[in-house]
Amino acid sequence: MKFSVIIPAYNEEGYLPRLLGSIEIARSNYSGGRDAVEVIVADNCSTDRTAEVAANQRARVVTVAKRRIAAARNGGARVATGEILCFIDADSALHPQTFDAIDQAMTSGRYVWGATGVVLERKSFALMVTYCLMIPMVLLTGLDTGVAFCRREDFEAVGGYDESRLYAEDVILPLALRRLGRTRGQRTTRLPQVKALGCTRKFDQFGDWHYFGMLGHAMKSLITSNWHDEKLADRYWYNPGR
Repeated sequence: MKFSVIIPAYNEEGYLPRLLGSIEIARSNYSGGRDAVEVIVADNCSTDRTAEVAANQRARVVTVAKRRIAAARNGGARVATGEILCFIDADSALHPQTFDAIDQAMTSGRYVWGATGVVLERKSFALMVTYCLMIPMVLLTGLDTGVAFCRREDFEAVGGYDESRLYAEDVILPLALRRLGRTRGQRTTRLPQVKALGCTRKFDQFGDWHYFGMLGHAMKSLITSNWHDEKLADRYWYNPGR
């Protein structure tokens, strides 16, 4: 197995069909053959038909009882058999050429971790301002969102996602992998030619300008070294009303 696509999911019956359909197209386009890609849905205590929808589309479903995003990602990774782990949010969608692009990057041996980035599913002035604001941060840090990928052995070497964190686990992991890569002359990479679809439902729910408020929370967390704001985590990630 070359790739394991891991999808953390909580009450995602509405979005999963779009993502799984896009993965099927990308699998079919992969030069290594569709059977080299497995799909794992880590069901994180859903109360809707998430598991049923995933199973009906022939994804492997693993139940993760610990209600934490990092735990869901790790739960999917534990049962994965692929050489390369790919993590993608359930409300996203893959570019049709995703797997060939990742395969080419990782086969080079130059990279320890990478991400595709995203293109937003809708546009507005506020979203474009937010997007433009993020570009310098992405370029400075080398980190991005979308499909995140790394070798399974490297993922295990750094201990996977930090389950003690309510959020920002997807920032801490690539930083840990980057430190590991430096010992071998490897770095992180971005594959903007195969950007995933970025869902805007958080903006739909909290407003198109809400990200600037989230930056305030991020600055507070950086200053206080507290990444465990339970009230924020519950409202924004763990109890979003779905």
